Amino acid sequence: MGSTVELPLWLFILILLFAAVTAASHLLFPSVRWFFRRRMEKAVSQLNTKLERPIEPFKLARRYDMIQRLIYQPDVAQAVADRAAELGIPENVAFEEAKRYAREIVPSFSASAYFGFAIRAARLLSTSLYRVRLAHFDEKGIRDISRDATVVFVMNHRSNMDYVLVTYLAAERSALAYAVGEWARVWPLSRLIKAMGAYFIRRKSRNALYRKVLAAYVRLATQGGVTQAMFPEGRLSLDGAPQDPKRGLIKYITDGVDPDVRDVVFVPVALNYDRVLEDRILLEAKARGGKGFPARISVIGGFFLKQLWLRVRGKYHRFGYAAVSFGHPLSLKTFVETNTNDVAEQLAAELMRRINGVVPVLPVPLVAAILEDADAPMSRGTIEAAFAARVDSLNAAHIHLPRDDQSYAVEVGLRMLTQRRMIVKSEGRYSVNPDQTDALSFYANSIRHLLT
Repeated sequence: MGSTVELPLWLFILILLFAAVTAASHLLFPSVRWFFRRRMEKAVSQLNTKLERPIEPFKLARRYDMIQRLIYQPDVAQAVADRAAELGIPENVAFEEAKRYAREIVPSFSASAYFGFAIRAARLLSTSLYRVRLAHFDEKGIRDISRDATVVFVMNHRSNMDYVLVTYLAAERSALAYAVGEWARVWPLSRLIKAMGAYFIRRKSRNALYRKVLAAYVRLATQGGVTQAMFPEGRLSLDGAPQDPKRGLIKYITDGVDPDVRDVVFVPVALNYDRVLEDRILLEAKARGGKGFPARISVIGGFFLKQLWLRVRGKYHRFGYAAVSFGHPLSLKTFVETNTNDVAEQLAAELMRRINGVVPVLPVPLVAAILEDADAPMSRGTIEAAFAARVDSLNAAHIHLPRDDQSYAVEVGLRMLTQRRMIVKSEGRYSVNPDQTDALSFYANSIRHLLT
């Protein structure tokens, strides 16, 4: 026992290294994690006193624990068995596949990342690019939502700026858990978006096991009271017009939640823009029959670098107005009492009707619609008269008039459309640029359903 053992120096250093890692993982790291988690819990408790809807414990659960809870759900376990039988593979292989899907879906929410960085970044980005306006807000309807209910914001999908705008405008109410598509899985966005509490979904997946894992997560989040945000249309509008709703996520909620135990209240949210950042990309995708978008992280980075360079040179101008409307909430419990057949489909249709009914009317879309409907070039005075007539026929609560001045609103619309060459001015009259008819329609279509 007292004999001497000689070791090479490199082996001795390696043993010390392994010993240090083992000691840290068993003694130091748990203590450090406990220390920071205690601090995080205290910070969240203080934050919850300021929020209209506090952050639920479900959202603060450790990601590993949430993944374990998800993959051991009875319906997921049955789906694993079905998958193994279908493919003729061992159940443990199918189980690992389910675990992979769970890791992909479950977010790693960080309150400090969301309230310390994301909201500040959302505010800065929104106000740097647009003049942001709240067009309509059903204050009484939203104030009357039960504190025990799960709130789900359902939105039309005009631009990827939708996420940013609503995050900024809902900052004092709650932390939103977004359902985001494949575009958000691009590094380094994926890390940030997961930290903000968003969960990824494969919109076109037909894999029954994947869909069962996703449905289980949506069910658990909704039962846990997590405030969510989703786009019933499922994808960005390629022509600017409202789209038919997809009922996938809505069906997961209606099938998985008993509204008598915890009600779910859907808040319709409608957004509109004087300029959609991706408008040309979306029109190109439409011309290809909707076959994907060519935008890459390099394209997005190049766009922002260009805007930064314009700002440095003093030539930067914001892209007009961006407006958001919050419509009248809809209780799932109340809806189920009066609709018993195919609740998900009827609910999706009703939510889209409410969203479309509160779409903000902005200068560019309204001027675009007037010029698109014209049979001949129009003078400024004729456009202003047509603008006034359209305003009188619309719900005034959803119209945003800059400076509360119709003449100035027409000026804003004409200036932006002329600068982007969608319309041309000749001999004091305005007409549609024949090479830009699709682009002009893209903006007119956003409010066309309100004009008919």
